[in-house]
Amino acid sequence: MPKTSARLLALLSLLQARRDWPGALLAERLDISARTVRRDIDRLRELGYPIHTAKGPDGGYRLEAGTQLPPLLFDDDQAVALAVALRIATTADAGIEEGATRALNTIRQVMPTRLRHRIDSIGFTSVERPSLQRIPQADSSVLAALSVAVQVREVLRFDYQNVGDASNLGPPRRVEPHNLVTWSGRWYLVGWDLDRDDWRIYRADRITPKIPTGPRFTPRELPEGGVAGFVTAKFQGGSGGWPCRGEVILDLPAADVARFTHDGIVEAVGEDRCRLVAGSWSWPALAARIGRFDADFEVVGPPELEEAFERLSRRYARAMRGPIG
Repeated sequence: MPKTSARLLALLSLLQARRDWPGALLAERLDISARTVRRDIDRLRELGYPIHTAKGPDGGYRLEAGTQLPPLLFDDDQAVALAVALRIATTADAGIEEGATRALNTIRQVMPTRLRHRIDSIGFTSVERPSLQRIPQADSSVLAALSVAVQVREVLRFDYQNVGDASNLGPPRRVEPHNLVTWSGRWYLVGWDLDRDDWRIYRADRITPKIPTGPRFTPRELPEGGVAGFVTAKFQGGSGGWPCRGEVILDLPAADVARFTHDGIVEAVGEDRCRLVAGSWSWPALAARIGRFDADFEVVGPPELEEAFERLSRRYARAMRGPIG
């Protein structure tokens, strides 16, 4: 590698490492003159790097954000982390698979052999969860538009498809976008609906943004202690959590139950027994959720949960006695 090119890469690496660099310190680090630093800065600008110069005796240089993507420089750990993240993104089912694949191929082509071997040695298999219907995904351009509106704090106007009727859009929504989140494989927009005067959650795959956006706004404070608590409460039956919550003692080790409980509470009450507190939308649904552990159990309460098990047992018994087919 020519000496000048190697020096440019070293200079770029330093500029990326911290916000401000005095010219004298750059010259000292690179063992070159201040004049050579100025020439190399000009060469980097010609390559597309937006480098700001501060005037005065204590002046220096700062690498700014630009209007286009210049050539990038990563150290070994950054390059490996980026490649692994892109490999995961190619199976994310979020509408970015094609772009992630092209980006991964581009990075892999310019990697040194030692790094390419490290990437290729990291093997994993993406297993799609079985479902009766493929989860609809939002277009990447829609996700980008929603993300920008969240960042710049501008009122978002959009058409929204109602459940079960894609042609029934209704009047355009006017929303102060707060966060873009994922839940169970779908993207959602959390925002304050100006017409309904309330916090709402919208599926991103049903949103069609309208241009231009509205005025800027001052962000409101989400209930439930932040976006994670708010979204979790909404998908679990409201601010009080699941409407049906019960407690059982399972004849299984706590570690085995905790792996499949997610939002439930598991407490060991012995080497091979545990206490499980869980919730669901209905008592039969909660009973079925507990029954999937395929183990003996004791219902602690409430009585509604016991009644749900009795109803399910009668239903299953009728199914066993009924004619096949």
